[in-house]
Amino acid sequence: MSFNSVSFLFLILPATVLLYCLISGRGKLAVMFITGLLFYGWGGPKDLLLLLLTIAFHYGAGAELYYLKAGKRDKQAKLMLIFAVACDVALLCIYKYSGAGLPLGISFYTFSELSYLFDIYYGKAEAEKNPFKLSLYVSFFPKITSGPIVKYKDFSEQLDELRFDFDNISDGTALFVQGMFKKVLIADNLGVAFANVQELNLISGATAWLGMIFYSLQLYYDFSGYSDMAIGLAKIFGFNFDKNFDYPYMSKNVSEFWRRWHISLGAWFRDYVYIPLGGNRVSSGLLFRNLLVVWLLTGIWHGSTGNFVFWGLYHGFFVILERFVIKDLFDEVPAFIRILVTDFIAFVGWVFFFSPSLADGFYYVWQMFGADGLGFFDRTAFFLFFDNLFLLIAAVAFATPYPKKLHDKLAYEKGGVWRVLSVVAAVALMLLSVSGIIGSTYTTFLYFKF
Repeated sequence: MSFNSVSFLFLILPATVLLYCLISGRGKLAVMFITGLLFYGWGGPKDLLLLLLTIAFHYGAGAELYYLKAGKRDKQAKLMLIFAVACDVALLCIYKYSGAGLPLGISFYTFSELSYLFDIYYGKAEAEKNPFKLSLYVSFFPKITSGPIVKYKDFSEQLDELRFDFDNISDGTALFVQGMFKKVLIADNLGVAFANVQELNLISGATAWLGMIFYSLQLYYDFSGYSDMAIGLAKIFGFNFDKNFDYPYMSKNVSEFWRRWHISLGAWFRDYVYIPLGGNRVSSGLLFRNLLVVWLLTGIWHGSTGNFVFWGLYHGFFVILERFVIKDLFDEVPAFIRILVTDFIAFVGWVFFFSPSLADGFYYVWQMFGADGLGFFDRTAFFLFFDNLFLLIAAVAFATPYPKKLHDKLAYEKGGVWRVLSVVAAVALMLLSVSGIIGSTYTTFLYFKF
């Protein structure tokens, strides 16, 4: 099931909110757990069974790990952690490389389960005695399919302090509507434009550039839209999750880009891979190794084919280049130029993200320079550009913080009629988004396949 499906919007979500309001105490957690199982198992029981088995495994592994750590049996605890991590990695490899079909959200909920074990091992949390609470953490429906990847320590601390009040409902609903707007009205239309490019047998250089731009913007609005919806839903039910995107296309270098894009994944690799390896408090050679390992794993996490490995190392190359070579050489270059260069690097990287293979990715880059023999510009490029001009302008504008800053200044500082207009605009966006969901073919979120 997906947030942008009719069954979720008009059946599952209203029923869950109603029950959550009527039931008090720990019964609220039961409501969330049952909703999570229903939400995840909607497409079939096979993936749900695997989810429950992995939860049971990590519950037992966490209890044993905590017992060993409490008894100062550090060597056995380390071996236990290595065994559990090896099992998780093996499971991911089986599904990613065997072609058996990737269970929905397995990469995300596996990282959540690993977070639970790592937090126990590093003394940040105790083993959960109540299997129901651990199950809720893993199966919490706003985050199970595509994150954000919330650390167990952060989630567990909120379980006993849930507040279901008007402020949470208001703020969460506003964020959910914002995400739905990004997904339905911007990302899905950019997806149509990108599909039009992919359907062409031969493309000019300009058409290839447009395809790259369409996909790069689509991916941002699709995934950040999902994240906004997930964080908004969690907020409605009293959970506070950190933002997962922070206007990444406004970054001035690649390192900054990855501090703004899929923030929860970056934080996971930082806390559980980069820092345990020594972080940046090591020699230059080891720092180089640490960065290389993180970016290699980032690529592998996203996909099993060579293009994803290349994509991870591609970004790792620029991060390492900035750290060891460029440093602060370009600090005096105008911010606008640095943003454009960073976006160009990121956009070219997304070519290998959407290409079926590494060879296809390189060929697409070659097409950007007129490899198909149609020159750089033709009528198709002209038509695609002007047919999607308004969409492109809107997508570029909302990828910056300026529309939100203007809205907040008018709605919250001036108030009055501007505040009323803000509410009217939010309702209008919600209605347009819902009508788009009802009136069009269902489109899933892009990150579901990871």
